[in-house]
Order: sequence, then C-alpha cells, then structure tokens
Amino acid sequence: MLKYRIITALILIPIVIAALFLLPPVGFAVVNIVVCMLAAWEWGQFSGFASRSQRLWLAILCGLLLTAMMWSLPAYQQLDHLALVNGSLWFSLAWWIAAFVLVVAYPGSAALWRNSRTLRLIFGLLTIIPFFWGMLSLRLYGYAENHYNGAWWLLYVMLLVWGADSGAYLFGKLFGKHKLAPKVSPGKTWEGLVGGLLTSALISWLFGRYAPLDVVPSTLLICSIIAALASVLGDLTESMFKREAGIKDSGNLIPGHGGIMDRIDSLTAAVPVFACLMLLVY
Repeated sequence: MLKYRIITALILIPIVIAALFLLPPVGFAVVNIVVCMLAAWEWGQFSGFASRSQRLWLAILCGLLLTAMMWSLPAYQQLDHLALVNGSLWFSLAWWIAAFVLVVAYPGSAALWRNSRTLRLIFGLLTIIPFFWGMLSLRLYGYAENHYNGAWWLLYVMLLVWGADSGAYLFGKLFGKHKLAPKVSPGKTWEGLVGGLLTSALISWLFGRYAPLDVVPSTLLICSIIAALASVLGDLTESMFKREAGIKDSGNLIPGHGGIMDRIDSLTAAVPVFACLMLLVY
C-alpha cells in the first residue's frame, strides 16, 4: 500500500504544480470544477445516496452550480472584492467552526444530522463550494501584475498542508501516545498534531524567506498555523462522515490513496480558511 501511495504521489505532484503555473484562469477553473464534481459524487455516500444515478446527478448539479456562479462574474480579475466570493469564504469560516463543534461532540452530535439527508447535503455544499472559490481567488490574486503570483500562494498552501500531514504522521509514529480524537480517528495523536504544526511553521519560515510572497512574516505565520489547524479539522470531519456512512475510503479513484475527498479533505478546510484570513481579514 505504501509503495502505491509513493508512486501515485510522485506522479500527481508534478501534474498539480504544472496545473498551478501553466493553466490559464479558465482552464484552472474548469479543472477545479471537475475535481469538485468528483468530490460531490463521493459526498453522495456521506449524504445517504446509495444509488450511482443519484450520486451522478449530485455531481452534475454541483458542476452546473459552480459553472453558473463562475460565469456570473467578470473574467480575469481579482475575486476577493466580489460579494459572491467573499460570502462563500465567510460562510466557510463559519462552517468549519461549526464542524469543530460537531467533531468534538461526536458521536453525540451525529444525532442532529444523522437522519437528515438535507443537512448532510448542506454540509457538503459548505465544504465544496468555498473550496472552489478559495482555490480560484488565491490563483487569481495579483494576476494582473504577475500571472504567477497566485500560483505561488496556492503552492504554498498545498505544501503547508502536505507538510503538516507528513509531520503529523512521522511524529505520531515516533512519539504518539495520547489520542487526539479517538471516537473519530483513532490513529491521530496530540504528539502528531504538534509535529504537524512545527513542520508547518518551518515551511512558513522557509517560504517567507525565499519565495516571492509579498507578506509580513508574522502575518504569514499566524495565517499558516490557523490553516494547518483547519487542515487537521478537515481530515477529522471527513473521517466523522465516513464513520457514520460505514466506509473506509470515500472512493477508489486514486491507487493507494482512496478517493478524491480522501486527498483533498484537508485542503477543503485549509484553502478557504487561508484565503479568508489573507485576503479578507489581513
């Protein structure tokens, strides 16, 4: 399993980086819509849709909704001052605060949404739609002045999340003794969380020093730590929904990694939270 994970990662990471820097805004948006449609397909399991046709329609409707929202906006401009985008990012911040409460209170909190397909669909929309706008708003940040400025920002967030995940895994394996959320994800430990945050802080320092990011280092560090914590919450939240659905992986699209949601669960929280803090708060 580890061999397949490493091989798949070595193939996917260069493709992701190439997409960040080489695709034009419309092409990047289309790729993100496809990713969000696949995520919606998998979220159908969390919402109680056992039928493939139901999940297919959910994916199609998600794609149509994102396309309609995108085409309602002016083309090729910075998005962080548009009400639709700002609202999505603020809603995301509120949703992840609520998700934190649901995870901490689990399994008791599941009584509120376990039998409500509508609520679980709303949770999916609050996860997927702000993720799309977070990706797009960061990619288009400063696009008029430098076409690659936003690509560096997105690469930074992705490395931050991947670093936090890898640091948490290594520290957890070496030093993990105290369970972080045993009722949601028994494998995660407080020692792993600290290791992930230390790794994120190191990445933040290195990027702030050597990468072309025009930002005050202290601001970058604060936003990065909060985004890293959000990435852990995104992972735990998906684990909570998978546990309720009785499934191990959200899908089997990516060999050794599971489904799309298994790969972007941390990013669905970290990207919009980071975008909201950097573009709207600071």
